[in-house]
Amino acid sequence: MKKTVLFIISFLIFSVISVVNSFAQVNVKDSMVTAPMFTFSYGVQLPAGDMKDRFGVSSSAGADFMVKNKKNWIFGADFHYVFGTDVKENTILDGMKTPQGEIIGQDGQFADIAIFERGYTTCLKVGKIFPLGKPNKNSGILFTTGAGFMQHKIRIDVANNTAPQLTKETKKGYDRLTNGFMLDHFLGYMLLGNKRLLNFYGGFEFTHAFTQNRRDYNWDTMQRDTKKRYDVLYGIRLGFIIPFYKRAGKTYYY
Repeated sequence: MKKTVLFIISFLIFSVISVVNSFAQVNVKDSMVTAPMFTFSYGVQLPAGDMKDRFGVSSSAGADFMVKNKKNWIFGADFHYVFGTDVKENTILDGMKTPQGEIIGQDGQFADIAIFERGYTTCLKVGKIFPLGKPNKNSGILFTTGAGFMQHKIRIDVANNTAPQLTKETKKGYDRLTNGFMLDHFLGYMLLGNKRLLNFYGGFEFTHAFTQNRRDYNWDTMQRDTKKRYDVLYGIRLGFIIPFYKRAGKTYYY
């Protein structure tokens, strides 16, 4: 995980330095331009494949760095944090529960325990904008595809850490930490406004990954999970874009 994140950060830094030193004065309304872009996005996703048996609807928020060249090709990288509250595989702690369905804490009271979906996706991507004529040649149908890494798990939260049965280490035997190679595809619309004030994209996103449980042992099933998984997330993503251009006199603005 750390190596993947460091690689993405290095890529972003290198891309920013390279692009800022190379692009020229532009007129967005009248010509196709080169521009680096930072984006902040939010998506709502449904699971499919093996993932639908573990989680329900989730959200995804994150940031992208993209470069659009004068031929409307897009090159970029992204990091999106995945989170949700609908965990369907919710029997993982049943072996600890009383007949009343509760877990007793060290204070003799029922422990306050909640489980959530947590994860992330990150990828390098390439794509293209297909202009529709309005408002300018830098806007239009956007298609991107990319490859990267997906990880997800069941997060177990114990209020005030009152359940000694669930320490940081023992939680690993229940959290179903899963990750693997991912492919991501997006089809939607990108707008780079003529006055550079309104810039956004939105559309349909399809993410699928070839994953596997990475824990050595699952305490509740009393065995190791070696199953190869096919995990899918699909849904709608909307993003706000901050494009950077260069004026005469080497003044940068967005």
